[in-house]
Amino acid sequence: MNQVPEAGFLRLQQIIGNAKRGITPIIPISKSSWWDGCRSGKYPKPIKLGARTTVWRASDILALVRGEFSPQK
Repeated sequence: MNQVPEAGFLRLQQIIGNAKRGITPIIPISKSSWWDGCRSGKYPKPIKLGARTTVWRASDILALVRGEFSPQK
């Protein structure tokens, strides 16, 4: 598994990987399945930093991988 920082933010490609760029996935899932899970609350809520920049808290992704993530309502 990739080294995931305890704090900070992760971009989508860092989470689901990108074979063309040699980025190994933390969570091997398709982009559309990831976004569906974000909408339904199964995966952490994204944070918009700008018009074309979306990130997720590294701590939320770590909690998801460890099985400790609880959806926010």
